[in-house]
Amino acid sequence: MPLVDSHCHLNADRFEGDLDGIVDDARGAGVERVLVPGWNVGSSERAFAVVERHPWMDVAVGVHPHDAAKVDGAGWARILGWAQDPRVVAVGETGLDYDRVFSPIDDQLANLRRNLALALETGKPSILHCRSAVGRRDAQDALLAELRAAGVGGPAWSAAFGDRPACVVHSYSGPIDYARAMIDLGLSVSFSGLVFRKGEEASAEVAALVPPDRLLIETDSPFLAPPGAPRKRNAPEWVAITARWVAACRETTVESLGPGLVAAYDETFQRASARSERPTATT
Repeated sequence: MPLVDSHCHLNADRFEGDLDGIVDDARGAGVERVLVPGWNVGSSERAFAVVERHPWMDVAVGVHPHDAAKVDGAGWARILGWAQDPRVVAVGETGLDYDRVFSPIDDQLANLRRNLALALETGKPSILHCRSAVGRRDAQDALLAELRAAGVGGPAWSAAFGDRPACVVHSYSGPIDYARAMIDLGLSVSFSGLVFRKGEEASAEVAALVPPDRLLIETDSPFLAPPGAPRKRNAPEWVAITARWVAACRETTVESLGPGLVAAYDETFQRASARSERPTATT
C-alpha cells in the first residue's frame, strides 16, 4: 500500500536520537515519499542533514509566518542560495497565520510575497500554511488575495510550472468555497491529522472535491497527531490514518488511493534526478 507524507518535519528536535527508527517505521507502513520542509534558516539547514542521511527524501526551504519578522537579510540570502540546490523541490513552508500572530501581519505578508517570488523564479512550488482564529476566515481570504495579486494561475506562472501546481495548500483548513478557489488556481491540496479536530468538518467535503492529480496527504509531524497516533510526537507512519479518512471521503479504498497519491506527489514535487523505487529498511 504505497503512501506519501508530503509535509513532515523530521528536522525537528523531537526526532533527534531515533530518526532512523522513525524512518524504518514509516517504510514499514508503506510510505514511499517524504518531504522535509524548513520553517526558518536553521530548520532549512537541518532538512539537508536529514536528506543527506536518507537521500530518497526531499527538501523544502523557506520561512514560516511565525518566523517572518525574525529572518534578516543574511538569513534570507541563505534561503535563496539553498533554493537552487537540486535536492530542494519546493519553497516553504510559508503562508499566513492570523490565529497566533507570532509575527506582525505586515511582516507575514512581506514574507509570503518573497517566498512566492522565489517559487516563481525557481519553478518550485510554494508550500502554504494558512490559519485563522476559530470561527474566522480572514487568513484564508488574505492568502487567496495574495495569490491572485501575485498572478498565480496566470501566464508567468504557467510558463514556470506548465500544468504542474504552483503551490500546495498544506494541512488544509477552511471553508468549501476557499477550497474551490484554490482548486480553480490549479493548486494541490494536502490533508493532515487536523481534519479530525472539531471545527474542521468542511474538510471532508473538500477531500472529495480535489482532483486526483492534486491530492496529497501529510502528517505535519511531529504535530497534528490523528486519533490513534501518539499525542506527544506524531510520525510519518501515522499518515496511514489520514489516508483511510481521505479514502472514505472519496468512497474508495486506501489500496486504490495510494498509487494516485504517489503520482500526485511526483507531479507536484519534481526532482532533478529520477526517483528510485521504494527503499528497503535500513540495517
